[in-house]
Amino acid sequence: MIRFVSALAASIALASGNVAMSAPVATVRVEHAWIRWLPANLPAAGYATIRNDGDQSLALDGADSPDYGMAMLHRSVRKDGNDRMEMVDAIAIPAHASVQLAPGGYHLMLTEPKRPIKPGDTVHVRLHFSDGTALDAAWVVRPANAS
Repeated sequence: MIRFVSALAASIALASGNVAMSAPVATVRVEHAWIRWLPANLPAAGYATIRNDGDQSLALDGADSPDYGMAMLHRSVRKDGNDRMEMVDAIAIPAHASVQLAPGGYHLMLTEPKRPIKPGDTVHVRLHFSDGTALDAAWVVRPANAS
């Protein structure tokens, strides 16, 4: 009787469309993700390669982390002979291409650590994309002199 009720419930759920079939294949991936740690709770910077294997262009338009209070998209720029950072709303990732988050260019700025973080730790960051998807990834924490 229990098997019959379970089978009946599953049939009803399938018929009503309330059961998720296979999840869509992920088209974005993160490779070589790491964070440059700085002492004294100074902001940390996150670097990685983000690959878009899909047929549609995407934009990385946000990030968050359970390990940091704030995660922002930034880029380093040289203007009037001075280097500075500026916040950006999004980073375009063309179809079948990759974008580098790297020192001297685009990167994540991570502030307000929620726990003591040190080199050797792993930090989790969720990247948000313009198509509404999010991707969780583990980022390795490296010392301040890492490159």
